[in-house]
Amino acid sequence: MKVFRLDQLDAERAAEEGAYLRFLKERNMSAGLYALSPGDTDTQSSHPQDELYQVISGRAELTVGAETTTVGRGSVVYVPAGVPHRFHHVTEELRVLVVFSPPED
Repeated sequence: MKVFRLDQLDAERAAEEGAYLRFLKERNMSAGLYALSPGDTDTQSSHPQDELYQVISGRAELTVGAETTTVGRGSVVYVPAGVPHRFHHVTEELRVLVVFSPPED
């Protein structure tokens, strides 16, 4: 078993001065914490892995392919591999748990 605390992960991510912190990589999946502040630009592109986002806190718009939706605390979104996607119009500090399958490189 591996146990993680989101507050500690967020502190580690901030200390590394990055928007993303991968904290788990296993044979079939990896997981990370992604953070954006109002006014930040999401620079990610499509990935070769399927992704699952769970919004821990905050509020933003998320565009996946040609579809856009508002996400906030409790939102869970599946993003198929290879589909362009990005968060934008972040109105509250956004923290997102990200799960990749298979694991990211």
